[in-house]
Amino acid sequence: MDFNVKRLAADAGTFLSRAVQFTEEKLGQAEKTELDAHLENLLGRAECTRQWTERILKQTEVLLQPNPNVRLEEFLYEKLEKKAPTRMNNHELLGQSMIESGNEFSPGTAYGNALIKCGETEKQIGGAEREFIQSSAINFLTPFRNFLEGDFKTILKERKLLQVKRLDLDAAKTKLKKARMTDARALVHTRTRAEQELRMTQSEFDRQAEITRLLLEGVSSTHAHHLRCLNDFVEAQSTYYAQCYQYMTDLQKQLGSFPSSFSNNNQSVMSGAASISVPTLPVSGPLPSPSSGRAGSALAGGFNELRISSGSRKARVLYDYDAAGSSELSLLADEVITVSSVPGMDSDWLMGERGNQQGKVPITYLELLN
Repeated sequence: MDFNVKRLAADAGTFLSRAVQFTEEKLGQAEKTELDAHLENLLGRAECTRQWTERILKQTEVLLQPNPNVRLEEFLYEKLEKKAPTRMNNHELLGQSMIESGNEFSPGTAYGNALIKCGETEKQIGGAEREFIQSSAINFLTPFRNFLEGDFKTILKERKLLQVKRLDLDAAKTKLKKARMTDARALVHTRTRAEQELRMTQSEFDRQAEITRLLLEGVSSTHAHHLRCLNDFVEAQSTYYAQCYQYMTDLQKQLGSFPSSFSNNNQSVMSGAASISVPTLPVSGPLPSPSSGRAGSALAGGFNELRISSGSRKARVLYDYDAAGSSELSLLADEVITVSSVPGMDSDWLMGERGNQQGKVPITYLELLN
């Protein structure tokens, strides 16, 4: 019990000595041991790494989950070490609504069928988004979070301990300085004890500075690790956007097969074609712009003359077209077919022939040849 009391008194004296030294430094009444420039640079670099890592982590979380309430819920489940309930994302919810409405309007109608196809594509995009978020959380967010909650906390702990050792060193220097300023009546052993204390605190300070330096130099390895994580994040993001592009390209091709996606009035088609959502697929040549000046007038006139004459013309296919039924003819980009007008046929369609194959083709996929 007596030993514990002495130990407690010694700790209290050390703490008081540090507090006095810290206060005098703030008041400019005591000297302060400065860290070497290299160590100061390492400390500044580590602090800069912490600040930007926190900022990138926060903004990435916002990107992956814009809803702050959902982010808070996921955070709480993570702290409770419980699995968060699975919920549909926005794309999946939109897709589900489109599919249900398409079934309500009947899949046999052009609008109902289009709604179902759009809904299925939205659900595919939702699935791709879910995979992207999971991959980013594992390969990007987790390493950043581990650095902040692990490595950097260790650095802070050792840095705080280095500050304590520095205060002890400066307090020992102050004691020795005061002992040397006393007159000859001062006891020799007082100065000797102060010198011993200074040597001990200097050794402990140097040792702690070396430990802190080694930890801070490890930040370079952290940067290299985060670079690999960044590459993984970019790859996951690139894959996600590529999947979305492919899904939407396929959807555009499917929607292009519906004649109701264009106006029944040929004049409105020609004047408003720029606002129609036409599939933007890679083609070997530029797509014509029916609504642009003389070219649009010539194109409209060519189809009108074909209908009036009831004859046939050669036409070049602008881009691929998949037949939606047995009455239609599938097309390949840049092939040349024979087209003719059939009485009673919708103005947006012509009868196409390729060898012994015959079927309806949409005029927006064709360019009449002279």
